[in-house]
Amino acid sequence: MIKPIAIYLPQFHPIPENDEWWGKGFTEWTNVARAKPLFRDHFQPHLPADLGYYDLRLPEILEAQAELARENGIFGFCYYHYWFNGKRLLNRPLDDMLLSKQPDFPFMLCWANENWTRRWDGLDNEILIKQEYSEQDDIDHIRFLLNNFFSDSRYIKVDEKPFILIYRPQLFPDIRATLARWREEAVSSGLKGLYIGYMQSFGFKEEPAEWGFDCAIEFQPDFSNLPDPRKPSFIARILKKLKISESPYYTANVYSYEELVHKIIEKDNNSTKSLFKTVCPGWDNTARRGKNAHVIHASTPELYQSWLEHVIRLTNKSEMQEKFVFINAWNEWAEGNYLEPSQQWGKAYLQATKKAVDKYA
Repeated sequence: MIKPIAIYLPQFHPIPENDEWWGKGFTEWTNVARAKPLFRDHFQPHLPADLGYYDLRLPEILEAQAELARENGIFGFCYYHYWFNGKRLLNRPLDDMLLSKQPDFPFMLCWANENWTRRWDGLDNEILIKQEYSEQDDIDHIRFLLNNFFSDSRYIKVDEKPFILIYRPQLFPDIRATLARWREEAVSSGLKGLYIGYMQSFGFKEEPAEWGFDCAIEFQPDFSNLPDPRKPSFIARILKKLKISESPYYTANVYSYEELVHKIIEKDNNSTKSLFKTVCPGWDNTARRGKNAHVIHASTPELYQSWLEHVIRLTNKSEMQEKFVFINAWNEWAEGNYLEPSQQWGKAYLQATKKAVDKYA
């Protein structure tokens, strides 16, 4: 059975650190609401509909999100987990969910193990909080996860092993040693083991087993395999040369969503033993990056559905023990990348998800 897992961003509630770094009351909505279109047919801002500008401290929101997901074919959520040597950020929704046991909806974690910086891009420009690695932190971290998350009955497992992802394994001094410690601690605690994957982000696409992993998960959009970007028009080039105005195509990177989907469907026909496929409903980080944004332009629910159906077909052919398909993302509003109801599309992306899943049920 196909089991879509939507990647979930918990950045929609205020925390003291964001108050200090970005201003009192900052949440992801702060960026979302102030985004402006960069070119004539550019849709911005992306604004929420049914759930509004929600606050994840409200249990009603977590329940409503789970119900929307469940009704539209989503199997579970993969929450970003922020751990910095025992310090956790954006942990309120997860902690509330553990304490209340609600919503009753499957979940797993992806450790977003980057430094936090002012540029929102994982690069080390003006670090706000640094990620440090050590043997002791490996042990402290996995024991925390074992005692809190992995013991929860809702936690997603493969062959009775809790499934956890690491966003950027290439940042570790010795990822194989870290994973070996994690597995040893899990077995010592009475578990059968762990099922550990990594995100193929920032060009890291190594064979999972060689690095100690059980699987890899595609990160989409794959910025190393995009179609050709849009070019400035002839008139725009003249205006730039005359120093009258500069087209946004000189600063922003603008690609066609339709071309991306067609490129993937035409060329990607491989099913593997160790790679879970991913789709994304869109991408437009203008809200975060302004005129330097990456925009995958003119996504539609129909194009998204065709991509998802393609990935489901490949997944059904694969030898993977579980038929997971990842969707990036449930609620990345500042990256124009979400399934949640919007003022532009309503529930159309959710409905497209359900149609694709039901078609191959």
